[in-house]
Amino acid sequence: MNEVKAVILAGGSGSRLWPLSRQQLPKQFLALDGNATLLQTTIDRLAPTITPGNVLIVTQEAHAKGEAYHALLPYLSLYEPAGRNTAPAIALAAAYLMEQGGDPVMVVLPADHIIKDEVRFRMHLDIAIKAAQSGELVTFGIQPTRPDTGFGYIKASSPSSGQGVLGVERFTEKPDLATAETFLKEGDFYWNSGMFVWRASAILEEIERFLPEVFRIVQLIREECRLGSDFQQAVEKHFAAMPSISIDYGVLERSDRVSLIPCDIGWSDVGSWQAVHEISGKDEQGNALQGNVIAVGCNNSLIRAEKRLVAAIGLEDLCVIETADAVLISKNDQTQRVREVVDELKKQGATEHICHTKVNRPWGNYTVLEEDSEGFKLKRIEVAPGARLSLQSHSHRSEHWVVVSGTATVTNGDKVTTVHMNQSTYIPIGAKHRLENLGTTPLHIVEIQVGDYLGEDDIQRFDDNYGR
Repeated sequence: MNEVKAVILAGGSGSRLWPLSRQQLPKQFLALDGNATLLQTTIDRLAPTITPGNVLIVTQEAHAKGEAYHALLPYLSLYEPAGRNTAPAIALAAAYLMEQGGDPVMVVLPADHIIKDEVRFRMHLDIAIKAAQSGELVTFGIQPTRPDTGFGYIKASSPSSGQGVLGVERFTEKPDLATAETFLKEGDFYWNSGMFVWRASAILEEIERFLPEVFRIVQLIREECRLGSDFQQAVEKHFAAMPSISIDYGVLERSDRVSLIPCDIGWSDVGSWQAVHEISGKDEQGNALQGNVIAVGCNNSLIRAEKRLVAAIGLEDLCVIETADAVLISKNDQTQRVREVVDELKKQGATEHICHTKVNRPWGNYTVLEEDSEGFKLKRIEVAPGARLSLQSHSHRSEHWVVVSGTATVTNGDKVTTVHMNQSTYIPIGAKHRLENLGTTPLHIVEIQVGDYLGEDDIQRFDDNYGR
């Protein structure tokens, strides 16, 4: 179905699943339920209706050129220079698809949801595509199972055109508990899933009608492309002027073209660690155990170990998440408050909400082994075969490199040398330098940084394969 395209929104920060989810590697790029990332499972469940070649991912530029580089590499992507919520992201995607010719049906999906019943999801998807071809804006409404205050609600009206497609009477933002309980008793309210299907032209018409400033900027981008500019370059030029607004609030709550398909598909937006516990496989005591965990006398708990052994005794209704640099312990019904921890980390000027000790890069990865206030940092660096770091310099630190395995090709000033296993080299402050791996096996080095400032932003790039 070449006239059907998937648009995957993958720009969120995922702070509610800290400490596993970080600003530089949020939950959509993590594996929470199995071995595949949430982004990959979102794409995989679209087959055979939509193939990977018909997928467009909209994400932040920082993700695309940072830790998520390899996850995004197989797919067509648009990069947002700054986060502006869902309406500008969807407008960009619709404009881009129309600039490629035609007027495809867009299946718009968040990258970070879990759907257990994929067969039923695809059945609903086929119905939604048919409805969207006639100009309707179709949203997937989830049958509520509890009076949850964390979701927006949609009230369905009398049936609209097409089997299984209902009209929409109104949207309600996240309600209080009493209101949510009333909605469940009435029985015609659905959770707003954030999954939509519509023609590119249809959503642009409604954006022009209700969000004229978003439409104006999109038109500027399209006009530049018609004059020969690259679409992504035009986005980088104009996107910062976009208002920040959601597609729900900006368009769908005001449009008279919205329809709803009720869905019971085992859906979760994985918006908290309690939600992760609910969708995870459990033992006879209701525990979801992941990683190197020993649980003795524990009940109804989520315990996840990323690096070290976690031994738990007598826990009940708790969530324990261990990573290399942080441990979260929370009652299951309090995990929505993780955002308060992230907010506190920001106030303290900490970095534990930004990145992990192991950081992925387009060329490989590095792990911070130790960092001392006295002015040194110790790293383990892995460079993939055929990859190389940027040609760069530092204003505040020198670097000592020891090759542990593989062979390093090192540019240091005007000299290019080969450094073998158990050999070392020294990079002075201010020297232009580059590390690369010309071999067929991974290169591993240990790096010691010494200086009065050791932040990752002390870097000037002169040449870079990855456009950073």
